[in-house]
Amino acid sequence: LGTAVVFPDANEWHEHVLAATTNGTSGNQTFGMTSGTLGCEGANGPLKLAQAFMEDNMDQLAADVARGEGETLAALAEVIGVEAQDAAAFNRTMQSNFDSMFSTEATSGSAYEAMKAAMASDVALQKYLG
Repeated sequence: LGTAVVFPDANEWHEHVLAATTNGTSGNQTFGMTSGTLGCEGANGPLKLAQAFMEDNMDQLAADVARGEGETLAALAEVIGVEAQDAAAFNRTMQSNFDSMFSTEATSGSAYEAMKAAMASDVALQKYLG
């Protein structure tokens, strides 16, 4: 609001300070981000967090997915928001799709896409895809 509406052509330092103060005191950015009206709805969310989690934990996640259980797999389910009653289906689906998720050429991006495809094919897990 401060730089877009009140001070759209801010050139001086004091104009930038006033624009930042306007943004900080009006609460409009916080409201816009949390309500989804600022265009941030696609930037975050459980699946984007899952992608980052997978990137940071690929090796341990692959080991857990191969076994169909484990701390890292449980943490991924938690990041996605999988409810307790769907945890077994999540683990089973991930294990049965191990080969497509963790091929020898797999990256965190390809594993993430394969995970989403596997979840889309399971009726109990589709609701977590957004």
